Amino acid sequence: MDPLQVGGMPLDALLEREWLITNGIGGYACSTAVGMNTRKYHGVLVAAMTPPVGRMVLLSRLEETLHLKGWPHALACNEYPGTIYPEGHRLLKAFCAGPYPRWAYQGDGWTLEKSVRLVRGENTVVVSYTLLGADCPAELDVRPLLALRSMHDLMYQWNGRLAAENKSKRHHRIPPTLRTPEVFFAHDGTFSATPACWYLNTIYRREEQRGYSGLEDLWNPGVVRWRLSPGQTVHFVCSADPIQMERTLQKLGAQDARPASVSEIVSQPDATQELLVASARAYACDTLETDQASMPLLTGFPWSSPSVRDALTAFVGMFLVTKNFAGAKALLQSLASKLNRGLLPSALPENGSEAVYGGADVSLWFINSLWQYLRYTGDEQTVSRLLDAVQEIVTEYRRGTLLGVQTDADGLLKTHAAGMGTTWMDAKIGDWVVTPRAGRPVELNALWYNALRIAAELFERFGRTTQASDLGELGSKTAASFNRRFWNPERGCCYDAVDDHGTDPSVRPNQLLAISLPFPVLASERHPAVLEKVHRSLLTPFGLRTLSPEELAYHGRYTGDVVSRDRALHQGCVFPWLLGHWVSAYLRVLGRAATTRREALRFLQPCIEHMQGPGLGHLCELFDGDAPHRPGGAIASAASVGELLRAYVEDILDQAPAALPTPAKIPQSAPSDSAITAS
Repeated sequence: MDPLQVGGMPLDALLEREWLITNGIGGYACSTAVGMNTRKYHGVLVAAMTPPVGRMVLLSRLEETLHLKGWPHALACNEYPGTIYPEGHRLLKAFCAGPYPRWAYQGDGWTLEKSVRLVRGENTVVVSYTLLGADCPAELDVRPLLALRSMHDLMYQWNGRLAAENKSKRHHRIPPTLRTPEVFFAHDGTFSATPACWYLNTIYRREEQRGYSGLEDLWNPGVVRWRLSPGQTVHFVCSADPIQMERTLQKLGAQDARPASVSEIVSQPDATQELLVASARAYACDTLETDQASMPLLTGFPWSSPSVRDALTAFVGMFLVTKNFAGAKALLQSLASKLNRGLLPSALPENGSEAVYGGADVSLWFINSLWQYLRYTGDEQTVSRLLDAVQEIVTEYRRGTLLGVQTDADGLLKTHAAGMGTTWMDAKIGDWVVTPRAGRPVELNALWYNALRIAAELFERFGRTTQASDLGELGSKTAASFNRRFWNPERGCCYDAVDDHGTDPSVRPNQLLAISLPFPVLASERHPAVLEKVHRSLLTPFGLRTLSPEELAYHGRYTGDVVSRDRALHQGCVFPWLLGHWVSAYLRVLGRAATTRREALRFLQPCIEHMQGPGLGHLCELFDGDAPHRPGGAIASAASVGELLRAYVEDILDQAPAALPTPAKIPQSAPSDSAITAS
């Protein structure tokens, strides 16, 4: 990634640029380009204490001062009530976010380079400083500022027994208390524990803008000092575990010496693939044991807990295009073990509590992901072992299960759970469900038909012919009912939802899935009309609006407090992950000629340019529905990147698997023919 030349850029613009690196077990480091934390989720070390969740902000930031020729040069940049202090951003000349964040500070006759790196598979951060271009030695003071709290909380000064113990001359331990965890730090300089103190009233402006408390106190255990000669590099290490300094630096060196090559994943990689694949790697929990991680993928940074829905939405891009087949298999197997009357969890809480079963669509995304896994890997043994999970989902969805999920007499799927949304549009404010879509949501039925067709194909493939025939008949019935009941001739597109009392004519992007999925339920002669309607009403440079601006309930700005933001979340906000389905639908309608695929690339280009520029290598969760479409939500979203990567490789480059491999004979313990029939 090209360095960002900071000189001349206003501070507010630099604070909009947020960098992120991850450690493969759920932990991360994240802040702004100038190093000023604007969120309580920012930190130099946010450790996953029970990987991949239980994340705590251990090391919030570092306050550095370079002393040269008797003059102090403060490099840090922080906000306090009414002021920015120190103003280290005035000495910052360049910043580069990839492959790890690096800063170049410069004054009269000197340059200091700083870098932040996470050790893969550990809750350990290494901050390095190199003195460049100086004509005399210098002294560097670094004061670590610790938060020692859950990433969702804030720390305030208290009278606890906080003190740094010396494990050795250059290795120190901060013992745990009833409210703070054990933390270690090490260095190759000297450490003075006096005076340990609290830094009061740090302001996190983005939290205040979002309607939350944004004031925090941070604890400083003392100061680390180095005498720096020109060309010398020194290190500060912080960890949730005891530190072996030499081993840590060796591991980091080996990690840097072999950067993963995109050429190992795709042939003839281009710059866009490099960018998207590098971003996708940030979400993978690839260093966790399978039995340790029920989710080998984080789905949003910095505050999002693992979302099963988002993981399955991004499944092809995150796992299959990147050839992380082991992670794909682990996720599918882990989820199959969590089936509850045909439902899969929609999210795994950050605190490690029981999984949340709140999505009627998640199990259907699972069946789609299993089909895609077979397409990419040909791994029939794994798929055959998961057929019982497919059977359970279809059986329970037919006869009725939790969340009011049930198939009606027409073969359509309906869902209703009092006081909650069961589709991906699930924002809720108190008792108010912002986007009520109870009944038969359009994308739920597109996914249902897709799942029926996939299940029929899989059962036929593995010798369960009676079940395959039964599901084939149900699929035909569902398709006929869908095209009869969901088509809105007045608007030339699909209703968003159909219930027993009427229809919802709101123009939303959910209907795209009736075209874009592997088995589209919408009659092909209606595809062009839907494409035109979505293009005219919903398409923006960064994705699709969740509601047409022509609708009275439309909200085009994702700003203000939590109520204002949740009101807009699915009532006008733009979601980049929908671009993947838009591109797939576009090519299904207009054909896959090289010229058409080149035309389709223009739909992805603004998001790619955002990643190359302000996004610093990542793509956020959403954008405003109104121009200029400011970014919002989580600063890094697996669903956004995963679908962009899938669409780029499968659709733009036309590198999807050609066809399913010829079926092999896999021994089956076939259930009775009636096992999958509705009760």
